[in-house]
Amino acid sequence: MKSPFTLLRSVETGNGFEARRGVLRTAHGDVETPVFMPVGTQGTVKTLEPRDLRALDVQIILGNTYHLMLRPGNETMAMAGGLHRFMGWDGPILTDSGGFQVFSLGRLRKITPEGVVFNSHIDGRKILLGPKESMETQRTLGSDVAMCFDECIPYPATREYAEKSVATTIRWASMCAGERRAPGQLLFGIVQGGVWRDLRETCAAELAKIGFDGYAVGGVSVGEPEEELLKGIEDGVAALPRDAAHYLMGVGDPIQLVEGVARGIDMFDCVMPTRHARNGTAFTRNGPVPVKAGRFSRDFSPVEEGCDCYCCRNFSRAYVRHLLHCGEILGVRLLTIHNVRFFMRFMADMRRALDEGSFAEFRAGSWRTFRGGCAKIPTP
Repeated sequence: MKSPFTLLRSVETGNGFEARRGVLRTAHGDVETPVFMPVGTQGTVKTLEPRDLRALDVQIILGNTYHLMLRPGNETMAMAGGLHRFMGWDGPILTDSGGFQVFSLGRLRKITPEGVVFNSHIDGRKILLGPKESMETQRTLGSDVAMCFDECIPYPATREYAEKSVATTIRWASMCAGERRAPGQLLFGIVQGGVWRDLRETCAAELAKIGFDGYAVGGVSVGEPEEELLKGIEDGVAALPRDAAHYLMGVGDPIQLVEGVARGIDMFDCVMPTRHARNGTAFTRNGPVPVKAGRFSRDFSPVEEGCDCYCCRNFSRAYVRHLLHCGEILGVRLLTIHNVRFFMRFMADMRRALDEGSFAEFRAGSWRTFRGGCAKIPTP
């Protein structure tokens, strides 16, 4: 089976790891990697239209299987012709499997051999979501990349729990691989294993035996310290096929993006750009800026000097702060436009650094900006 991922070039970063530059081919277009995917949980990246996403150079977005299965539901989605037509976005879409809700909705679910029985967070009704149901929903959504249904291990967890969870994740992955997919739909397996290297290596090796179009490292960014997060990436990537795309789920801190790439990750997603915008914080190349703070009430400079986004070309920090202070939705929209654009520029700069052989300099500069001048860069 030919991989849809092409590795164009790589840079050694220590202990057998490499930063990679590649291309993922999907039914709705090629994706240049490393790439960051804005999250569109309900079929929209909050406050943004599809034309905004194009203007911001977004390549691929993420949708949520669990939430879209509940609302609007598979029948409506089928009648609409799939998620691309429903939301008016003609670019690539990756859909998570709903497995993260096993973790995030822990009080509302029960794990069974067939899947997870949820009490809907909307109306309390019981719902079974397992490998079959997840793949059926993702097939109906027609996403370009579907994810295997898995169990996201919480932090902390016992070794016994992690072992059982990994066995379940592997079994469910095998079931997902046997399900029918939408035309051209890729399927990624997800590596779990918590903080145990041998469990992650076993999980990765077993998933590779099944054979998927790409592989994700899951079960990180669930409350663990950053050193454990980075270790989880290393343990997850070590046993993955080199010629497949590697996806780190739920990570968006700029330094963690750089360090993920340094450890062989190609794809990322996170709610951080939109969530920080709603909370009044802008990402900039000089670090985060709390635009909602009172000290910006008469600051008539752009949110970020030199940024080419619509917000920074037309409005001031004072105006955006005024909108946020008054509860006007335009303030959130403008700050979201800026934050998403920041992430797209950041990843484009990282791809350029890999192309030009200057990734080490880019990495060091990112540490100076986002970790207050910290000189100690962790080596894989």
